[in-house]
Amino acid sequence: MRPTYLEVNLSQLKQNLENIRAKVAPAKVLVVLKANAYGHGVDGVAPFIAPFADYIGVAIVEEGIHLRKMGIATPILVMGGTLPGQLPDFFEYDLTLAASSLDLLAAAEQLAESTRKRLKTHLKIDTGMERIGVREYEAQALIEKSLACSHLEIEGIFTHFANSEIMSLRGAIAPKQPPVNLEIAHLHWRAAQVSAEERRLATTSSALQLERFQEVLSIYEKLGAPHPPIRHTANSGATLSLPQSYYDMVRPGVMFYGVYPARDIKRTIDVNPALTWKSKVVYSKITQPGRGVSYGSLWQAEAPTRIVTIPCGYADGYFRRITNQAQVVINGKKYPQVGRVCMDQFMVNVGDDDVKVGDDVTLLGDGITAEDFADWAGTNEYEVMTNISARVPRVFV
Repeated sequence: MRPTYLEVNLSQLKQNLENIRAKVAPAKVLVVLKANAYGHGVDGVAPFIAPFADYIGVAIVEEGIHLRKMGIATPILVMGGTLPGQLPDFFEYDLTLAASSLDLLAAAEQLAESTRKRLKTHLKIDTGMERIGVREYEAQALIEKSLACSHLEIEGIFTHFANSEIMSLRGAIAPKQPPVNLEIAHLHWRAAQVSAEERRLATTSSALQLERFQEVLSIYEKLGAPHPPIRHTANSGATLSLPQSYYDMVRPGVMFYGVYPARDIKRTIDVNPALTWKSKVVYSKITQPGRGVSYGSLWQAEAPTRIVTIPCGYADGYFRRITNQAQVVINGKKYPQVGRVCMDQFMVNVGDDDVKVGDDVTLLGDGITAEDFADWAGTNEYEVMTNISARVPRVFV
């Protein structure tokens, strides 16, 4: 097997789910398995975790089809935007539709009638995300139309918070060495400017979205009709900080994988990372002063020093933009990454230590967190995990 791989602790994922369930009960738990299970490897995660999940969430219909072909029988909600031409796949693979418009709802009803098959459907309400969904002030027409759809099973209604965790960059820490490009420099500068007032506004935004969603639910009472049995709004941030948003089901994404959605959010549920990114030293040599390391010669040794090479690069998701900022753990000790990160390899300065070919290396884990990685890259933890390439093998333990 390739020496660079991800080790995924399935028992830790199950423990995270159990801890979330204990907090939100009696609400159901939808486990989000989109984007290759947030980079963890859906082919290994899904079969293990599906029996313990009430619902599974994916972003696109192809992800749902893949799970069904794997033999996953748990209900699957396709949460992203859908084109009418994709609707036959929902019927064929027993997927739940997020009806985000009147037109899509009507097309689904028409197809259900013609095929004589019922389709589980959740109405998507836009309460402030401005992504997909019918805005709350236009929701009555969608609800009235749904009540008239005799061939669809309107099982749920939901919305998505825009600011429940507040942007994770607010907690970013400036690197010890200056960033190597202006985009990262700007992101670190922006993180430092986020004020208490902006945080207050973000909290207010979530409360407003919740109020708008509740107003939408009141439309059912005005129409003398029962609301769908599954109401859901809470993503990871809301699951941690807004108990009033639990309703009938919560949708933990990044938190299920053991990463908190923001640095200073209240950690009301105990979760721990399940992923460790590992590799090995494939080359070790003494580099002399004045000899540049890697493309662009962005780093030079000031004295003779041992430089080791790790077989992983930006094609694997080890971002090029973390050049001269990242750290790795070798034999239990942290060392700095030096020189430009290459497509398939990068170098590490181990000083005078006797690091040998074949020694174990940890890129993520063992004291190096997804938050650390995000700070080096000027991004968030979500991008760090989901950008780990499919060519990196996943090992499930």
